[in-house]
Amino acid sequence: MFFDYSGTLFRLQQDESWLNDFTDGGGEPFDLESRTEVLRRLTAPVDGGIELAPEFQQAWDRRDLDPEQHRKSNLEVLRLSGVTDRAQAEALYARLVDPLCWTPYPDTAEVLQRLRDQGVRIAVISNIAFDIRPAFQRLRVHELVDEYLLSYLEGVIKPDAEIFRRACARVGVEPGEALMIGDSAEADGAAAELGCAVELVEPVPTDQRPDALLKAVTARGLLPGAAERG
Repeated sequence: MFFDYSGTLFRLQQDESWLNDFTDGGGEPFDLESRTEVLRRLTAPVDGGIELAPEFQQAWDRRDLDPEQHRKSNLEVLRLSGVTDRAQAEALYARLVDPLCWTPYPDTAEVLQRLRDQGVRIAVISNIAFDIRPAFQRLRVHELVDEYLLSYLEGVIKPDAEIFRRACARVGVEPGEALMIGDSAEADGAAAELGCAVELVEPVPTDQRPDALLKAVTARGLLPGAAERG
């Protein structure tokens, strides 16, 4: 059983305690639509949707393999998105790479626990440039995950089939026995090329997606009874 991290198990989302204080180049607070777009760009699994100069595009393409390139490209995305105050950009970037600032989806802990109770081995496969494991530790589900395949440590990113191949080897399953749950058809859906089953969930705010993970694993017959949840 494989899970993506961002937009699947956890989400970086708007939080009035820190995001509302950011202002654009004219000193005006970001409106709701602008704040939403900034976060979407920072957490886009494949394309941030913003045109970058070649130097920064190269950094963006390698951001999940190299923490320095991740910082460089994301700070430029913030600048081009209107966060022109360097101190504000640095503070917002610090939130992005702090796993304790990410919010778990309502059913994340339950689905991991129930899968473990069923004897299912679990891997988290993430295109990421920082250690996400503290987020799982805070939720007290760290030990429920058998393997964490983080791109900056693995040296390979989704949709490269190699990262899914490694996950299969580490949890001891054949590709045809594995299910990948993610939010990106391009990045996570590539597991199908290796022979894994794939279920996609929407990376919407956590309060809008109470039980998509449970429904996804139930649809594959892994958690009997979860489909009847409200």
